[in-house]
Parts: sequence; C-alpha cells; structure tokens
Amino acid sequence: MRLTADYPPVWLAAALALTWGIGWLWPLGVPGGPAVGRALVLAGLALMLAAAVQMALHRTTIIPHRQPSALVTRGVFALTRNPIYLGDAAVLLGAILWWQALLALPLLPAFVWIITRRFILPEEARLRRGFGPTFETWAARTPRWLGYRSITSGQ
Repeated sequence: MRLTADYPPVWLAAALALTWGIGWLWPLGVPGGPAVGRALVLAGLALMLAAAVQMALHRTTIIPHRQPSALVTRGVFALTRNPIYLGDAAVLLGAILWWQALLALPLLPAFVWIITRRFILPEEARLRRGFGPTFETWAARTPRWLGYRSITSGQ
C-alpha cells in the first residue's frame, strides 16, 4: 500500500518535527553542536541540490516511484548512489545537533531504514530492470550511502 504523501520529504519533515519537539522538551547537546549542525544542514542541502541539477541535466525524474529515463553515474552519483537521501540524512543529523536534540538520535537510523525500504530498494529494482548491466557495474563500484558498497538488499 502506498500512502498518498509517501515521499521522502514528507518522511524527513516528520523526523524534523519530532527532532524539534524533542529538542524543545528535552534539550541535550554537545559543545559546538549547533555550529556543526548548521554546517551539516547546509552540506546536506547542497548535496541534494547538486544531485537534482545533475538529474535535470540528464532529463530524468527526481520523483520517487517513477521510472527514470537515464542512469546518472557521474558527479555526486559517483560518490553515493543516493545523494539526495544522503543529503536528507545529513539534514536530519544536522538538525539534531543544531537543535540540541541528542535524544532524537535514534530517529536517524530509523529514517535511513524507512528510506531504504520504501524508496531505495524499489528504485534499485527499477534501475536494474531499466539499465541492467550498466546499473550493476555502477552499483558494484558506488556505495549505496557512504563508505561501503553493496547491491544486496539492506546494505
């Protein structure tokens, strides 16, 4: 079942709202956290913008649940297969630090898990069907998030 508003920005907005609430009710931070948090938010937004521009230049969709018309493998897509989702995660982590909401840290792995299950795995299946060996080659050399490479589910 697909929710009407089942899009990553909706999930991010919900996580950010919870983060803000937790920070407001139970503020707990680290020295320098707000400054680092602001930098992470800006970096996440910049990464999302760079990915969106690259996708627009290749005239492919940025909308989840749609079949892309091109496989973008260069630029930020050479660093991570999911730069927009990585940007979302950076924004969430940044907000946690900025708003001194360390008690909201469990939201980060929960958000990553939801995004992986609801969006990344189905997107990879569409890319695999649409681009076959080209996708497999790119996926084998490019990490899904950062730091490790895997094309198996859940990694």
